[in-house]
Formats: sequence, C-alpha cells, structure tokens
Amino acid sequence: MSIPEEHLASRRSLKSRDTQWARALAGRLARSGTSPNLISMLSVLFAGGAMACFLVAGDQTSNVGIVGAWLGAIVCIQLRLLCNLMDGMVAVEGGKGSPKGAIFNDAPDRVADVLILVGAGYSGAGDPGVVKLFHVIPLGWCCAVTAVWTAYIRVLGASLTGKHDFSGPMAKQHRMAVLCIGALVEAAQHLMNSDRVGILSALTCIFIGGLWTCSKRLSTLASIMRNASELK
Repeated sequence: MSIPEEHLASRRSLKSRDTQWARALAGRLARSGTSPNLISMLSVLFAGGAMACFLVAGDQTSNVGIVGAWLGAIVCIQLRLLCNLMDGMVAVEGGKGSPKGAIFNDAPDRVADVLILVGAGYSGAGDPGVVKLFHVIPLGWCCAVTAVWTAYIRVLGASLTGKHDFSGPMAKQHRMAVLCIGALVEAAQHLMNSDRVGILSALTCIFIGGLWTCSKRLSTLASIMRNASELK
C-alpha cells in the first residue's frame, strides 16, 4: 500500500530506525499483521501505565514498592517510545500504511504526552501540591501544555510551509529522556530517604526547554513566512 506524502513528511528523523534490532522487530510485527494504527494506540496505553506508576510512586514506603513504581514508570515511557518508533516503521518500511495513518501517527502522541507529564507532576512527594512552579502553577500541567504547543506549532508550520520542524531543545525524545533521568534520580533519593528533587528538576528543565523550543519554532516559521512574502 502506498504511503500518503503527508505521512512521510511528518516522520521524525531517527537513527534508531537504521539499527538491526529495530528493523527485525518491525519486520516481525509487519509479518504478524499487526496494524501500525494499533501500535500507535498502544502507546497511549503505555503512557497511561506510566501515569499510574507516577501517581503511586511518591507514596511508596517499601524498597520493593519504590523501585517497582519508579522503574515501572520508566519502562512504560520506553515502551511508549518503542511504539512511536514501530508504528512508522511498520507503516512505511513494512508497507502497512493506511490513509488514516497520519492521524494515528500524531494524535495519540498528544494524549500520551499529557498522561505522562501530568502523572509525573503529581509524583514528586506523593502530594499534588508539592511539585509546583513557584508554588502556584502545577508544573506537570505546564509541561503538558508546552508539549502540546510544540506539536501544534510543528503542525501549523507544516500546513503553511509543507515542512515539519522537529527542532529542540525539548522535542518529544528529549522530554522523555530528561524525565526518565529525573525518575531515576528521584528513585535513588526516595530509597535513601533524602530530599527528593529529581522529578522537580526534570519537569523544570522540560518546561523551560519547551518554552524555548516553542519560541525557536515560531521564530523559524515567522522567518520562512516573511522570506516567502518578500519573494512574491
């Protein structure tokens, strides 16, 4: 089945697509008849799993519970990213794409980002009121808004110029990497019963970096539109 041009244009450039394990897994999924749209939806399920782990992580008192909850969140985040990788590879390289593929490639990601980041925002010390920006604005929600905003600006730019801007410094893969590192730090601090700032630091970085990314993408888009106008 041919792949719509808009789906190909909306694919992020990833080095992991060229790895042997990724090609082997995508090939196996394609041969099994697994729909790339189903894989996209599974990413939301794993994001929900990460949110559930985050929501209970801060209140754990046993070492098993602490390790299980924080590492569970990290594993679910990585499985979400794996789904994000596999859906496109099964669709394009595996020849399983569909006319609706561009929708499933993008829309579930917005839900997944919100579930993970909001969940992380409520995880810091087991109290929804602890992890806040300046003790006023819930930081997880701020990060979720900037994540959706970066995607909106990318799609807006594509609608105006035909090209997707995946630039960072806090694009999706960067957000998830920072959050996973923050969760590892938080887990270690939790186990040592010390002050826990891993998630707070990660979300602060994601929020500030997200604002920077939005500003950078808007600036680039404005420049392209201005240059195009001058050429007319």
